[in-house]
Amino acid sequence: MLEYEPKILIAFAETLSGNTEIFNWLLNNGYPELAALSAALRGSVEAGDWLLKNGFPHFAALDQAIDGKDDAYFWLKRNDYNLLCMLCDACNNKPEAIRWLAENDLKILIVIAEKFRAFRDNQHYDYHKMHF
Repeated sequence: MLEYEPKILIAFAETLSGNTEIFNWLLNNGYPELAALSAALRGSVEAGDWLLKNGFPHFAALDQAIDGKDDAYFWLKRNDYNLLCMLCDACNNKPEAIRWLAENDLKILIVIAEKFRAFRDNQHYDYHKMHF
């Protein structure tokens, strides 16, 4: 994640709040992988598949790891994506990860984790909208 400029990471964080204008900007201005990651984190299976097919398996694994898939988390670890593991843990509100990110001046990743948690915590299941 740190290969992106801070302003791009801030824009990515905003997409997690549902900002479609910034999402479309990322998509059309050289950051389709961040747009796909945002969509995957918000529940799009197609976006996760796109990440896998287009050379971003680490982002697909991040999405799955955040959702509690242990094999994806261990894949990140095994392939030295330790920062993404920290982001995953921060998204899942693990204090030691949040503390580590803060101590290493990676506050933008804390913001991303907070935006994701806010999105996830505001999801409401409505059985009336079940698809059969």
